[in-house]
Amino acid sequence: MRLGSLFPFLSADLAIDLGTANTCVYSRGRGIVVNEPSIVALNKNTGKVEAVGQEAHEMVGRTPGNIVAIRPMADGVIADFEVTEKMLSYFIRKAIRRTFLVRPRIIIGVPSDITSVERQAVRDTALRAKAREVYLVEEAMASAIGVGLPITEPFGSMVVDIGGGTTDIAVISLSGIVYSRAIRVAGNELDEAIMQYVRKRHNLLIGERTAERIKIELGSAYPLDEPLTMQIKGRHLLQGVPRTIEVRDDEIRSAIEGPLSTIIDAVRVALEQAPPELSGDISDRGIVVAGGGALLRRIDARITAETGVPVTIADEPLCSVVYGVGKMLDDLDLLRKITNH
Repeated sequence: MRLGSLFPFLSADLAIDLGTANTCVYSRGRGIVVNEPSIVALNKNTGKVEAVGQEAHEMVGRTPGNIVAIRPMADGVIADFEVTEKMLSYFIRKAIRRTFLVRPRIIIGVPSDITSVERQAVRDTALRAKAREVYLVEEAMASAIGVGLPITEPFGSMVVDIGGGTTDIAVISLSGIVYSRAIRVAGNELDEAIMQYVRKRHNLLIGERTAERIKIELGSAYPLDEPLTMQIKGRHLLQGVPRTIEVRDDEIRSAIEGPLSTIIDAVRVALEQAPPELSGDISDRGIVVAGGGALLRRIDARITAETGVPVTIADEPLCSVVYGVGKMLDDLDLLRKITNH
């Protein structure tokens, strides 16, 4: 018998969406207890962690030379093992609140296309961060569960999860993934496209936080009923001084067209690759879009225009994966059906 079985207060079950942009932690019985950026501020001279999560995010673009803000996750997988371990340990401690003798069982959402080496890296990192057991679940399946799709029933459901580093697409039936694909084009590429556009079109250098704010305030996938504009600040490339300019929604829509088209092409391929019977189900029931990318204005109208399939936006798209993984904490039979432990 395990220690956690003898003393339940020493055990803590956690569900984690270890995302490229954000990390969400769900605790059984308490709900989401951590929702912070996947960023670590590291002192290069001492190797000491200066800040993690939201506090580190505030430092992006504003750190002195000896402190660097690191995103240890890239394209949904671990890019820096040591820093990811420190970040994960911090979030686990914050979620559990009691660190003495506590070794939680953890379920983590991962992109569907990660390699066995990358999968093992996630597992090892979680174990080094003091996890007792580690289960890995494909993010698309977790997202489908999180948004309430009837994944155990004998008809097809389709979910598109547009995260920070990856877009996960899956067709699901009878608790299994019939078709899945993850492309490493998502929210971060939209931010990068905005930065590049502003640089080329306006000779203005802006940071990633400004690009993200532009995406949130002006970004759209399809023409809007009312035009939007906003003032942005940056450094003029030719004059080298701060400059404020105005940008419009149609400019930003044009700026993000490249990565957005890549995402929609992947959705179209998924519809083409699905078995005919399941394609009929999807045509009737539609596609559910989750993840931060679901918040892009009129993404549903754009996908419908390109594919002819109705689209629904998840109620809480940013939390779909962690809610789905969280539901598995309460349903171990479901977990066993869809994971390889």
